Order: sequence, then structure tokens, then C-alpha cells
Amino acid sequence: MKRNTKLATAIAAAAAVVTGGILVAGPATAGAAGEQTPSARSTTQSSMMNGRQHTHGDGTGVGDGNGPCSLTGTAATTAPSGTLSAAQKTTLARMAEEEKLAHDLYTVFAARYDARVFDRIATAETRHLYAVRTLLDRYDVTDPTAGKAAGDFTDATVQATYDRLLKQGTASVDGALKAGRAFETDDIAALTKARSGLDAPDVEQVYANLLAASRMHQAAFESWLVR
Repeated sequence: MKRNTKLATAIAAAAAVVTGGILVAGPATAGAAGEQTPSARSTTQSSMMNGRQHTHGDGTGVGDGNGPCSLTGTAATTAPSGTLSAAQKTTLARMAEEEKLAHDLYTVFAARYDARVFDRIATAETRHLYAVRTLLDRYDVTDPTAGKAAGDFTDATVQATYDRLLKQGTASVDGALKAGRAFETDDIAALTKARSGLDAPDVEQVYANLLAASRMHQAAFESWLVR
């Protein structure tokens, strides 16, 4: 009971950060052609796409744009465009790789372990990646994840991070949960830094939602680690 109360508090705090729903046109697709996801995900994806909002007991929320883990829907981003510096465009491209990293990593763990937290968060990362890809297209930034198979990345640092976390996570389910927690912790720091100095309301909106989602994911991994 204490653990559930603690998790609920963490989720509520994360949700409070959201500054408005983010809606992105089109279907949610993570990664390039050839990427495979566990068949068990199909039921979860269906519930995400039917326009209902769900919050799972493992701290992962999915829906139609009303929560931080659900960044796709039927319209473009609700905030207007702005301007991005060259450095901010580089950061945006890096965010796409980070979301793909999370998706690919958690998909591997979902297939390996009987811990639904990985499958559900991997599904959320699919939607997050689509949101970032929409911004890449809007600001004419080359998508570094295009044409990349699962586990394959353009940035050498991202590739090294994926390889390290994958190795940690394949040792045990606890190792996988800790790898997930470590990634979300780093992602929170990266997103917080990326929001500084932005003059692009739509990018700020996406980053705010991604940040809230990462906090929820971090809380979910923490919850599973203390079970």
C-alpha cells in the first residue's frame, strides 16, 4: 500500500508538469522498416489508438494526447512554430535518437522478461518518437533514425549508450529495470537542458510532455525494482 501511494504521488507530480496535450497527425510508427515489436504489444496499441485514456498500475499512461505518455492523435501540434538555432536543431535530432534508443531497448527487454512495464513503455516511446519526427520535418532537420534498424544509431555516443544499457539489461531483470531507470534519469536531465532558451512553442510543448513522460517512466521502474 505504501509503495502504491508513493508511485501515485510521483505520477501526479509528473502529470502536473504537462502544459497541454500534444497532438500529432498520422499513425504512430517507431523506427524504420524492418523493426519488429513483440506481438503482445498489439493489444496495448489498439487501446492507445481508440481514443481512450488509460493509466496502468506500473506508472505508464497511454491515451489520445491527454497525458504525458500519449503524444499522437489526429491533428498537428497545438502550439505554434518558432525558430531554432543550429545547436537546437542538433539537439532535436539527438532527441529522436534518444526516443528510438528507449523504444529499441525496452522492446528487447519486453521480449526477454515477464515484466509488462517494458512493453508498455516501449509502446509509449513509439509515440514519442513520432512526435519528435514531426518536429524534425517541420524545421527541416534530417531525421537520424530514418532507415535505421532496431539497435542501430547514427550518433556514436548514442550507440555506445544503447550497447552498454543492453548489456546491463540482458544480465537479469533487475539489471534491465536499473538500465531503464538510468536511461530515464539521463533523459530527464537532457530534456531539462534542451528546454532552456527555446523560442519555439511547439518544441517546448513536446519537450515538456516528454519530460513528464520520462518522470512517469522513472517512477514505474522504481516501483518494479522494489517489488
